[in-house]
Formats: sequence, structure tokens, C-alpha cells
Amino acid sequence: MKVKKENYYGQIKERRFALSLLAIYWGTLLLMSGIHSGLIVMMEKLQWNAFIKSTVPILYWGMVAVGLTLFARQRIKSSYAEPLHKMADATRKVSEGDFSVYIPTVHTADRLDYLDVMILDFNKMVEELGSIETLKTDFISNVSHEMKTPISIIKNYAQLLQTGKASEKQEKEYAKEIENAASRLSSLISNILKLNKLEHQRITPEAAVYDVCRQLCESVFLFEDAMEEKGLGMEADIEDVAMVRADASLMELVWNNLLSNAVKFTERGGCITIRQTSDESYVRVSVTDTGCGIAREHINHIFDKFYQGDTSHSTEGNGLGLALVKRVLELMDGEIQITSEEGKGSTFLVVLPVAGTESQARREGKNG
Repeated sequence: MKVKKENYYGQIKERRFALSLLAIYWGTLLLMSGIHSGLIVMMEKLQWNAFIKSTVPILYWGMVAVGLTLFARQRIKSSYAEPLHKMADATRKVSEGDFSVYIPTVHTADRLDYLDVMILDFNKMVEELGSIETLKTDFISNVSHEMKTPISIIKNYAQLLQTGKASEKQEKEYAKEIENAASRLSSLISNILKLNKLEHQRITPEAAVYDVCRQLCESVFLFEDAMEEKGLGMEADIEDVAMVRADASLMELVWNNLLSNAVKFTERGGCITIRQTSDESYVRVSVTDTGCGIAREHINHIFDKFYQGDTSHSTEGNGLGLALVKRVLELMDGEIQITSEEGKGSTFLVVLPVAGTESQARREGKNG
């Protein structure tokens, strides 16, 4: 039984023992007192000797005390001892690295008390620790894999150069491959550092009002050579001016990553389209390609770190670009949406609030 945290805090009971338990004890003692009085009367009528008259009440109340003690012990065991022993055992397992433990609550969702809340919070904590451990393991595994490939390339081509048997043309090719692998390794490390700083708020966005249309044109210009080399067409429908309030240097990462992916995944002779529109509240920028598209099962993971749905292009990137894009847009109070059809291409739509809108004002209030 799992209960959402935002719901159970308003339902918890302040006491582990209900008032009805006090009534049980009180009623039992009154009943036993009545029976005691009956025993006294009976012994007087039967004219038992003094020893029996003294012994019977002692034995009687001894049995009553034992019964009440066993009852109280059972209630304490079920209410405190067993749940706490389960928590102690679960805590030991967690300390040993087992994050699959789960402790059931003592009561149902409509009868939760503070011990149940403690158990629910413990389960939530273990679940979060398990997620963090999984992310850490995946991160280390992915980083190791991504670093291993360019390092192997550098090592192999360096060994070929050391043989001295390569021609001048081959030496240039080997040197070019080493340079490309080193650039990829440098890009990987740079992106890891950027993403880490963004996720831990170590980069403070320096928001300012600027023309996003001009920035889009400058970003497109940077990819002209790459598009010409692949014979890609370019269609742009951009307004003259659209003002947003954001960190221009961080937004440059967004446009460069989206355009880089469009160029990378669009086959020779394809086309890339950029459209930008705006209204009173939002600026919308879409980047569309006619590339391989993204399979339906990959779309939900496309913004995950190191995720690469198309392994045929894995040597051209490291799976961090879109994770960076999403994080930057979250900081800018923007959002990104994707529509894609396998074999036909993809469209990434970026939505940013226009400078001076209510959405922008709320974000500035949060940052302030």
C-alpha cells in the first residue's frame, strides 16, 4: 500500500493508542471488581475459613494482572516492537546497499498515524536513494563507454603513426582521426561539466532582453558550411524582431544543439526548416529536418542523459546535447516539444515567454 505524501499528512492520527483502549482497561477493571465483590459475598455465605478468604482474592487479582499484562504486551508488540524491528532490519539492508526494501504500513490509508507516516517517509527515502544509485551507476557506465571509444581511436592511430610505414597521405588521415577523436572527448567532458553546473545551479543565468531572431540567424550561419558539405537545403521563416528575456549565451547552446542534430540526422540532399512566430505571450521556434526520425519507443527518453536512439550516428555525438537543451529551457521558463515520424523526420518546438509577460515576471520573482 503506497499513499501519496501530499495526501497522508492531513489524515494522520496523533495517538498510537486509541481512547477505546482506555475504555477497555477501565471496563475490564470495573468488571473484575464486580466479580471480586461477588467472590467475597459467596465466600461469606459458604463460610470458608480465613486462609481461603485471603488466598482466593490474591490468586484472582494475580490472574487479572497477568491477563492485563499479556494484553498490554501484545498491543505494544503489534503497535511498536514489530514495526520498529522491521524498520531496523530494513535500515540494515539499506546500509548494505540494498535499495529494494519496502515496509508495509501498520494501518490502512484511512487510519494512518505518525508511525505509519514515518514508515511511508522511510520507503520514499529508500526509493529516492535507489534512483540516485541507479543514475550514478548508469552515469559512470555511460561516461566510461563514451570515453573509451575516442581514447581507443587515438591509441590505435597513434600506434599506426609510430610504425613509420604509413604514407604522407595516410599520416594526414591518421592525424585527422586523432584530432576528431580528441575533439569528441573534449566535447564530452565540456558537456558533462556544463550539465553538472546547470543541474546543481552553479551557473546563474544572466537574463537580459535581446532579439532572438538575430541570434537564430547567427546560429544558422555557423552551420552553413556543414549543410553545404552534405548538400542540405535550408528554409527559414523568421520575423524581423522578437524580444525575449533570457541568458543569450545559454540559449545559444539550445539553437546550436538543435541545428547540429538536424544536420547530423538528415541524409544528403535533405532539407532543414526553421520557423519562428510570436504573439503577445510567447515566442515559438521550430527546427524541422527530413532525416531518419525517431521511433515511438525512443521519444520519451530522448532528453535523458547519454540516450541515443539512433546508434548508427552514435560516433557523432555523446547523448548530452538534448539533456542540456531541456535543462537550459527549464531555467529560462521555457519548454521544448517534439514530434517525429520514423523515416520522415523530426520537429523540435521551443516555446519561450515574450519579455515582460506575466510568465516572465513570475520567473524573475522566483529568481529574486
